[in-house]
Amino acid sequence: MINSFLENIDECPTSHHVVNKATLLLQHNGFTHVAVNSTFTTEHLKHGFVSNGGTIIAWKNADSIAARGIRIVGAHTDSPGLHVKPNPDTHTLNWQQLQIEVYGGPLLNSWLDRDLAIAGHVVLRDGRTLLFSSHQPVARIPQLAIHLDREVNDKGLVLNRHQHLTPIWATTSVAGSFESWLAQQVSVSPSQIASWSAQLVDTQKAQIFGRNSEFIASSRIDNQISCWAALSSLLEVDTDQPMMIALFDHEEVGSQSAHGAGGPMLEHVLERLSVAAESSRSDYLVSLQKSHCVSADNAHAVHPNYVDRHEMNNAPFVNQGVVIKTNVNQRYATTPKSLVPIIHAATTAGVNLQSFSSRNNIACGSTIGPITATRIGIEIVDIGVPQLSMHSIREMCGTTDPVDLVALLSAYFSRL
Repeated sequence: MINSFLENIDECPTSHHVVNKATLLLQHNGFTHVAVNSTFTTEHLKHGFVSNGGTIIAWKNADSIAARGIRIVGAHTDSPGLHVKPNPDTHTLNWQQLQIEVYGGPLLNSWLDRDLAIAGHVVLRDGRTLLFSSHQPVARIPQLAIHLDREVNDKGLVLNRHQHLTPIWATTSVAGSFESWLAQQVSVSPSQIASWSAQLVDTQKAQIFGRNSEFIASSRIDNQISCWAALSSLLEVDTDQPMMIALFDHEEVGSQSAHGAGGPMLEHVLERLSVAAESSRSDYLVSLQKSHCVSADNAHAVHPNYVDRHEMNNAPFVNQGVVIKTNVNQRYATTPKSLVPIIHAATTAGVNLQSFSSRNNIACGSTIGPITATRIGIEIVDIGVPQLSMHSIREMCGTTDPVDLVALLSAYFSRL
């Protein structure tokens, strides 16, 4: 099963690619794609999905939500990184470079001296959207030689986000704009392009490593591993229970967008399904109180070289089970009540659960959990796979924890 994840993540360099891959899998398994600007009907209730940009929501058995409520697994499709600016072409001495903008909170030093491809999507003047990925490396951000920065190993690397992260991708003797190169990637003329979004991506493929092959190294483990597990579980479970996955874009920048968890997309889909099932507004609101949601996003595993950064009574280990994340300041949405369905699911699936809580002197991150709870008033528990090197261009986790997450979510959907 883990090879399925490795193949999936290699095929999904951006959030739009995640949605495209999920779309193909859902359609192959009999799900109906419903346009976001169309009316939901009873025909859409059994197996359906909607997508918009880098966000996709899919469901099964929505015809009985009013009676049973629904179980939802949420995750996010985006990862922190470096995006290409709208007018990126710049020249410094003999180098042709691209201006970039930092997206979210990446570990910037991890992007240096890497062989970088460029991936994204192009919107044409006729309204079509075309995905692209160069696959082969076309850019690099070279680090300054130690001979010119003798104290870097002792005093640490300090990067100016604007000055030091501009990738090289040609010499000035090789003419051509970024947009002309982009047009070649999607086989259109530059005049056909209305707009585009592009980002730098690592070309190194996902890899299993370790003495006993017990680890995975890859870009975008946070949080494509949860997207893969959520979709795998939705497709795997064959019951009449109402279930849904909601994979959102823009979590790494706060979720405040039309496609983010802070937007209305999920609650609109739930309400439109309720209308299609001919439920009243009151029935819809009551159904939310019968429902439950899992926010699946990765957790910080214990780092053996930085043990002082962890609260060891609540510090998870790689390959030791799925992590329950709690925070009394509501950075995570877990409550004693919302935890119960996951405890039952773990018992059913035979999956070990671990706990994570931040040290009081280290700021706690957050997820789509509290945002979703605030928007739709539903019980939510925050869980995830433990990992190291979070927000690096090359992250790592264990090989057994992702499989455990699929088993846990499948049992959660089954309500056994």
